[in-house]
Amino acid sequence: MFSVKNKHIIITGAGGVIGSTIATALAQAGATLIILDYNEEKLMITKGKIDVSGKSHLAFPCNVFDIPELERINREILTKFGCIDALINVAGGASKGASTRSEFLTSETALDDSFFGINLSDFQQTSDLNFMGSVIPAKVFCASMVNRKSGNIINISSMGAFRPLTKSPAYCAGKAAITNFTMWLAVHLAKANIRVNAIAPGFFLTEQNRFLLYDENSGELTPRGRRIVDHTPLGRLGDPQDLVSAIFWLLSDTSSFVTGSIVAVDGGFSAFSGI
Repeated sequence: MFSVKNKHIIITGAGGVIGSTIATALAQAGATLIILDYNEEKLMITKGKIDVSGKSHLAFPCNVFDIPELERINREILTKFGCIDALINVAGGASKGASTRSEFLTSETALDDSFFGINLSDFQQTSDLNFMGSVIPAKVFCASMVNRKSGNIINISSMGAFRPLTKSPAYCAGKAAITNFTMWLAVHLAKANIRVNAIAPGFFLTEQNRFLLYDENSGELTPRGRRIVDHTPLGRLGDPQDLVSAIFWLLSDTSSFVTGSIVAVDGGFSAFSGI
């Protein structure tokens, strides 16, 4: 019912925890993968995990903003495989420089700990990564889907796209943008039989957000991390494996009437009012 066997699927950000988990699951299910990440060392670790499936997978170290390199990769993919069935845009993340150290600006808050202390270069880099880091690959890799009148694009949104998270303005702005763009692109490509959806994860522990959720010294949940768990009805942080079933569903023909949707995988966070 949820077969991805022999589908040719591109995954950006495949060196990260979430991207690697998705890639491994799809490879085990018989998909042929083309994985991308700017960090070559982490990318090759993922490549090692998926190669045990016996398929002829491809791995390309690259930056999702490097349009000429993406275009070269696109030509190589089409030459080798003839088509691209799906693109999963996982590349994204947050950074300390784009986050505030305080949740609220009060009379006692140092300006450097507030919005006014954010490094604008880091802010733009983070918001661009979470927005343009998906727009550019979609534009480069998915044009070939039009002639085939078949294709599937999955973006990664966030709970922060719906309710801005304190301390993370750049990340939330980028995710809100990709959420809106997902819906726009779904309508734009509907007549070409290309479906576009997004998954909106709740709070998952990744390399990018570990500094916000766990104390570096004690290893315990930070006060922020504890509040997140307390406001997640299932009472825990998400595990990347929790995203896999939603990915399989959106990739498969069983979801053929689903496009323009933002699928929450959040442990009930978005449904909980806090009271």
